[in-house]
Amino acid sequence: MAKNTWHEKHESELNFGQRLSDKIAAGMGSWKFIIWQTGVVIIWMLLNIIAFVKHWDPYPFILLNLIFSTQAAYAAPIIMMAQNRQSQRDRIQAENDYHTNLEAKKEIEALQKHLSKIETEKLDKIIHLLQQKNKS
Repeated sequence: MAKNTWHEKHESELNFGQRLSDKIAAGMGSWKFIIWQTGVVIIWMLLNIIAFVKHWDPYPFILLNLIFSTQAAYAAPIIMMAQNRQSQRDRIQAENDYHTNLEAKKEIEALQKHLSKIETEKLDKIIHLLQQKNKS
């Protein structure tokens, strides 16, 4: 199947890692992720505060902070890769829009020339008819 749009062509050229980083960035940038993460953090803290037998991560929750630091260390470059690809897609779209606008401009100019030619021919006919009428 031929790729019809620049977006389809661009998507088909992405490798596995690029597609994966786009999906991760999209997931981490969603309300669903924020809500789930907030729920996990609240449960983690509650279980460690009210645990009767074993606090696996007592206050100030150093293990939780380590997990967040690790998550941030991996999330930042993945999100930056996705943003770089978005910038690349924007550049490709802008270039395609520019070429489309150039083609449209050429077509409009051709139409203007054609309309001008028709107008000139009509005016010439009107002048010719008026001259014939004045002669008679």
